[in-house]
Amino acid sequence: MTSYEDAMRRAISLAAHGPATGENPQVGCVLLTPQGEVLAEGWHRGAGTAHAEVDALSKVTDARGATAVVTLEPCNHFGRTGPCAVALIEAGVSRVVYAVSDPGRQSAGGAQRLRDAGIEVVSGVLAAEVEEFLRPWLTAVRLGRPFVQVKWASTLDGRAAAADGSSRWITGTAARQKVHEQRSLADAILVGTGTVLADDPALTVRGEAGELTGPQPLPVVVGTTPVPADAELRRHPRGLLETGSRDLRRILEDLYARGVRRAYVEGGPTLASAFIAEGLVEEYLVYLAPALLGGDRVAIGDLGIRSIGEARRLTITSVEQLGEDLLLVARPKQGA
Repeated sequence: MTSYEDAMRRAISLAAHGPATGENPQVGCVLLTPQGEVLAEGWHRGAGTAHAEVDALSKVTDARGATAVVTLEPCNHFGRTGPCAVALIEAGVSRVVYAVSDPGRQSAGGAQRLRDAGIEVVSGVLAAEVEEFLRPWLTAVRLGRPFVQVKWASTLDGRAAAADGSSRWITGTAARQKVHEQRSLADAILVGTGTVLADDPALTVRGEAGELTGPQPLPVVVGTTPVPADAELRRHPRGLLETGSRDLRRILEDLYARGVRRAYVEGGPTLASAFIAEGLVEEYLVYLAPALLGGDRVAIGDLGIRSIGEARRLTITSVEQLGEDLLLVARPKQGA
């Protein structure tokens, strides 16, 4: 017999098969027989495809009396597909178990619809684990703007470039390849016009041989200076979005409306500092190289902090060694 917790862990692993990018969340579903045996499994494969519950139901001829264990509250709206709550009702399931409530204004309410149809609903099973798994998407939907990661690479003394402005390469090959992995999980990459003019970046996701790999995030240039006609970004396979603005909140709202749920900020000290100063960062990705440069080319500029009591405190969630370099992942400290 499979417990709800075991089924939910399986549902989380199934959800991970779905795409991390895009408007829709990664969702997994496990159908259990009345005796607690696994009847079918499903997951969501991206916008326009069957949701996890419908995917699982499509694999059985009779789901009457079954229990559906789902990572996210079944949706209650018509989008590209119909409401999952209705599909479960029509399939005759007797119980629905889910971890986290759907925060969407249009899609929420599935649990109540199920209860109104006489189906038993159990919520909150492994909620903390699913909250962490779906953190970028849940954060974006709750805030109405993309989940923002800020990345920078620096020496141990916090310098992002030498006195002459050169910065390639502070970190080694393994760290740079990790950046491409992180880019692949983003819907958009944001840089400032200063970085475009100084470095002429491509902002593509590439493999170790330099080849383009997988879906490409949308390159977004923040600032009012036009991108040069011969810039590398003009040849990006996704095109180029020039914001013509420095209003970060408005830019993020516009990106959200365009379907961007994960934004990866790579734009140098000026842009990174602006996002931090405005309190718009959910996660920090800091690459540290075992080198010293000195000077004033710091990785982060003025944040408007005047005393140690005003410091923006972080919680380090992981440390990874990449060749000789380190990757520190941190998030704002709760309550700080």
